[in-house]
Parts: sequence; C-alpha cells; structure tokens
Amino acid sequence: MASLLAAFGNIGLTSFGGARAAFFRHTLVLSRRWLSEEEFLEGLTVSQILPGPNVTNLSVYFGQRLRGLLGGAVAMLAFVVPGAVMIVALAAIYYGHTDLTAMTAVFKGVGAVAVGLSVATVVQVGFRGARGSRDWLAVLATFAAVALLHVSLVCPLLTLAPIGVWLHRPRAAAAPVPDSSAESTKP
Repeated sequence: MASLLAAFGNIGLTSFGGARAAFFRHTLVLSRRWLSEEEFLEGLTVSQILPGPNVTNLSVYFGQRLRGLLGGAVAMLAFVVPGAVMIVALAAIYYGHTDLTAMTAVFKGVGAVAVGLSVATVVQVGFRGARGSRDWLAVLATFAAVALLHVSLVCPLLTLAPIGVWLHRPRAAAAPVPDSSAESTKP
C-alpha cells in the first residue's frame, strides 16, 4: 500500500491541469509497469464517462483495480490532498496581498504550461486511442463541431459517442464452416 500511496501522492504533487492523465500513464504504465496501455486506456475511458473530475475518477479506478476498495480510497486521497493544500496556500497568498499583478502573471504562466501539458496528453494518449479511419473521422467531426462551429460538447457526445460505441461493439464469432472434404455418412 505504501508504493500506491507514493505513486499517487507523487502524481498529486507534481501534476496539474487537464494533462494529469499523462502523468498517470507515465507513472502507472511506463515507470512502474503496473498497467498495460490497454488497461490504461480502458480506465481513462471509464473515468471520462463517470460524473465528476476525470483525474479523480482515474485515481479511484486505478487504485481500486490495483489494491481493492482500500486502494481506491488511498489513491484518491494521496492524489487529491496535495493539490487541495496547494490551492488553499495559493488562495491565502493571492488574497493576502494588495498587489495582485505579480500573481496574475504567475497564473497566466501556469495557464500556458497547462495548455502545453494538455497538448502533450493528446499526443501521448489520444493517438494511441484512435486506431482507424473511423476513429479519426469521429475525432475530426468532434473537433470541427466544438472548436470551429462552437457547438456545445453535449451535442457531439450524444451523437458521436453512441456511433463510436456501436462501431466498436463486440461482434459474435462467425459460425464454423463445415468441412466439405469429409464424406457424409448419411445415405
């Protein structure tokens, strides 16, 4: 349990913003080899479907998968508490000073880094998830709808997600073909 606490605590201390999934992947798949790429992508998908913050869901999902119910609780707390403490400290600093121009510059710089980390996450995780031309068509359609046409994200989710699920549904195995070379025993 100590290794789980250390891994998720480290992610909570060293990562921020929407790119935290890349830190999970680096720690759990590449560094510690606790999960395969497929297991990671499965967990990422589940965490995005569930309500609540994706990365918190991710910590609970992977902690539970690795060490059971207690592991889920430990992983979530180890991941969330460091960030919560830092936010409270930053809020105290931010509101405790009358000259907020320096803090505004700090937050703008951190925002730029968060965008860069989000792009890195797309490159590391997104390209592994899209496996064929149909997947890339869904990616492009979602991007066009949200970024270019300014459609609410809910619309592509309600239309393209069911299509993606249908396209990737498990298919029944084909019925075995009888061997035509064997002689029939029927008269």
